Amino acid sequence: MKKIFTFSGIAFILAIVLTSCAKQVPFDEGYWLSKERGQVVYSSSTCPYYLVETPNGYSVLRSVSLRPYQGDILYGDFSYYGVKDIYDRTDGAVISGEVKEYWLTYSGAQDALDYYCY
Repeated sequence: MKKIFTFSGIAFILAIVLTSCAKQVPFDEGYWLSKERGQVVYSSSTCPYYLVETPNGYSVLRSVSLRPYQGDILYGDFSYYGVKDIYDRTDGAVISGEVKEYWLTYSGAQDALDYYCY
């Protein structure tokens, strides 16, 4: 009786371990490179907001996960409000950020940062 219980316990544990394994999907950098490109022009350790320069103007984002550094090249949807996944190509990581403002002029972006950071 003891051997049957031990065998069934091991089989149960193996079933849980084997069913919890998932196939890892390879990272598709081409998908991210087809998105809007931007460069971080302002990032501070004292403020959770950072500024991204895009072809359409400046976007103000709030960091949800990791905060990119000034000079980092990002790919994502910077022209829509909301929380987005963003590819930080400089660091090779996918981060999360909330777009608070977009299509701003340089002076508008400075005003927005003053509003959000102070």
